[in-house]
Amino acid sequence: MNSDALTTLLAAGVPIALVAAVVTLFVSRRRSGDDTSTSAPAPTIERVPTPAAAPDDDESPRGVDVPPTAGVGTLDTLPEQAEAPPAESGLGTPELDVLPSIEVPTPAAGRLARLRDRLARSGSPLGTRLLAVLSRDHLAEDDWDELEETLLLADVGAGPSGELIDALRTRVRVEGLKDPAQVKTLLRAQLLELVDPTLDRSLHVAPTVAADGTRTPAVLLVVGVNGTGKTTTIGKLTRLLVAEGRSVVLGAADTFRAAAADQLETWGSRVGVPTVRSEREGADPASVAFEAVRTGKQADVDVVVVDTAGRLQNKAGLMDELGKITRVIGKEAPLSEVLLVLDATTGQNGLNQARVFGEVAGVTGIVLTKLDGTAKGGIVVAVQRELGVPVKLVGLGEGPDDLAPFDPEAFVDGLLQ
Repeated sequence: MNSDALTTLLAAGVPIALVAAVVTLFVSRRRSGDDTSTSAPAPTIERVPTPAAAPDDDESPRGVDVPPTAGVGTLDTLPEQAEAPPAESGLGTPELDVLPSIEVPTPAAGRLARLRDRLARSGSPLGTRLLAVLSRDHLAEDDWDELEETLLLADVGAGPSGELIDALRTRVRVEGLKDPAQVKTLLRAQLLELVDPTLDRSLHVAPTVAADGTRTPAVLLVVGVNGTGKTTTIGKLTRLLVAEGRSVVLGAADTFRAAAADQLETWGSRVGVPTVRSEREGADPASVAFEAVRTGKQADVDVVVVDTAGRLQNKAGLMDELGKITRVIGKEAPLSEVLLVLDATTGQNGLNQARVFGEVAGVTGIVLTKLDGTAKGGIVVAVQRELGVPVKLVGLGEGPDDLAPFDPEAFVDGLLQ
């Protein structure tokens, strides 16, 4: 209310008290209006819907297809690295879980050279005794008997030993060899012929490609008895394949030994190779092997290597199960190799093992472990003669890269040095 209006009211005889009341009411209303126009509106509270309970593992929410969880032969993969939380002031940088570094195996070429060196350093009694007898001035019948006994003790076998002795007798009699260098050359040639360098010792690890472009990985099945170092050999074989630039998937079909899958998985993780394994102990080995091959096809890898449980060659039930594994794998992909792991120090017992495994699983190649202890080196000759399949790989020691392709010439040279 302005001053002119107030003067007019007083002149008209309106009492001062009434004028004061009107002014007070006007001012209070004006202030109330100003407060209302400048105040913020009251916030509204939005209700957050309560999340529904997660469905049970065996139930799927309506309208949503949930893929079934594989019960056997799941592929263990490394989880994606979680995003690091921001560092708080004064607390420093939080520690992160660091994935283990991938090891780089040594190339196969360097391993071939080590084969001869390892054999030479072991001081082979086979080559040493043969050279000692053949270097004598006159070879009597007793000397030839000693040579044959030396070969038999080295597990060369009766048949190959007789052949070698007959060939040496003829050459020495005809050529009249007496010079040690000539004798060594002759012995080397005869031993090399027994080992047979003409055999195909290559590993068939190249994937096959069908006419429609479908790519199928090579499948290697590894078998053997208990205690031959089969799982460790597979780990070393994996490193050898990775060193050659091949992609690999491992199948842990040894479901009877609790630590076998863990051991295999450890070997694979060191070189970045995944392992297909069972989710429970005692699962069907054939199912795990089948799943490993199928996973390898889906992942488009070069090679699938399947481990099997160690078994005794005289246990019919276990051997029948091995036959089942080979048949089941064949439904998904053809077997490229069946490798039998033998301990080179077991001698003729290893030969018996090879015979039975060859009948059941169709062995295509031999892996000899502990060949650096060459007192039983003759098993190379004997097992090849018995099965008609070559020794393809040899274990040279305890190191992770002490598995090498077998080289007949390096083997014989190592025996004679």
